[in-house]
Amino acid sequence: MKNFTRFIASLAVGFTLLMSQALAASDTLMIQLKDGVVEIKLRPDLAPKHVEQITKLANEGFYDGIIFHRVIPGFMAQTGDPTGTGRGGSKLPDINAEFTNEPFARGVAGMARSQNPNSANSQFFIMFARGDFLNGQYTVWGEVTKGMEFVDNIAKGEPPANPDKMIKVRTSDKF
Repeated sequence: MKNFTRFIASLAVGFTLLMSQALAASDTLMIQLKDGVVEIKLRPDLAPKHVEQITKLANEGFYDGIIFHRVIPGFMAQTGDPTGTGRGGSKLPDINAEFTNEPFARGVAGMARSQNPNSANSQFFIMFARGDFLNGQYTVWGEVTKGMEFVDNIAKGEPPANPDKMIKVRTSDKF
């Protein structure tokens, strides 16, 4: 009986380790750009619905090949519109706002939206610099942990003359 109990306990420990590794592997969004890979730590603690939608779209390949259609020096780089116009989105439903007090600092990933706070869908932006005027007005869903220098190299413009694109976007466990 003691051996059986030890066996069950070791299975439970092993399962717990595997599950924590799987969760840790999918807590990062990987974006392949022309110069390298950008890693974004996902923040489901701040925006669970937004993280779920971004993750779903990324792992379906939705973001692959989509351009950065609005890139403002000293502000942010925006992408996620399959039409490249800033007016498009995915076929998934829009997401209700998940505003927090998390500041929009350099490297923060936020969700783009129209005038309607509950209109976020697939478009997002990465901050080049602090943007406190966005705090509490837009949803923070992640933060760049590696590769910000590659974000800095994205072609600038509204729209850029020769826009950069996201080559491949997946969670780290599927990259």
